[in-house]
Amino acid sequence: MTGYAALLRAVNVGGTGKLPMVELRRMCTELGFRDVRTYIASGNVVLTADADTADVRHALESRLAEYAGRPVGVVVLTRDQMRRVLPANPFPEAPGNRTAVIFLGEPAPEDALEHARNIADEQMVLGEQEIYVLYPSGMGTSRLRIPAAENGTARNINTVAKLVGMLDELDGLDATSAAD
Repeated sequence: MTGYAALLRAVNVGGTGKLPMVELRRMCTELGFRDVRTYIASGNVVLTADADTADVRHALESRLAEYAGRPVGVVVLTRDQMRRVLPANPFPEAPGNRTAVIFLGEPAPEDALEHARNIADEQMVLGEQEIYVLYPSGMGTSRLRIPAAENGTARNINTVAKLVGMLDELDGLDATSAAD
């Protein structure tokens, strides 16, 4: 079994894409995923599966499209992919609620940041499959637009840390299961 974090795009944000987390957990369980846990109501779920990343993403996107009647983007990352995001954070001293990681789900284009617009005081750094953004004045007032991130999904660094912790807990479940 492999541990994954699945990050849904545009769910329960600004009054759009309403999806109760109990419903998301039910969907995941019905798809055969195990150890399903959600975190806050913005479309964060950790789970284990006997499938690869692409299969988990496809299964979730298909089921969510049935539910929502429209496509719902999902970025799926393995435990190791999520774990490498925290130490790669180029803004470790900044408040976690002002630092976001935009997960792209694929390698970031080298010129991704060159096309950003409406930059005020934000700082951006390109990662492997993510873009790190520091919002000194807060995310809510920012007008920053990064075209390369339009199909991605953002989480603040506090949420990323919580999801990594939840994935680490899954490791403990795996060890317990293996001992049984």
